[in-house]
Amino acid sequence: MNYTWNNKTVDTYPSLEGHSDVIFNVHWRLTGTDDSDNTGSVYGTQSLETSDLSDFTSFADITEEQVNGWVESAMGEEEVAELKANIDAQIEQEINPTVVTKTIGESVS
Repeated sequence: MNYTWNNKTVDTYPSLEGHSDVIFNVHWRLTGTDDSDNTGSVYGTQSLETSDLSDFTSFADITEEQVNGWVESAMGEEEVAELKANIDAQIEQEINPTVVTKTIGESVS
């Protein structure tokens, strides 16, 4: 299974403790894809701690990988594992559905 984060949308404080564009909230999407290209995804927001800006990185220099690390760290390993398990369950449901919705009068495939 391949999991990919999209953390490109963020909320910032225009100014905080002498720094500009301080990220305090990340809008994320985690997508999982199996070897057969079945996909599942979950999304949400994650608040980030801004009380210690001693290792502040300028907004122009922030990478998506850096934000991924911040989000995973803020969530913790257990929550990230639960998100991945949710995606795995979505994909399993896609491959082996337990419920199928059909419409009366339409051809059955």
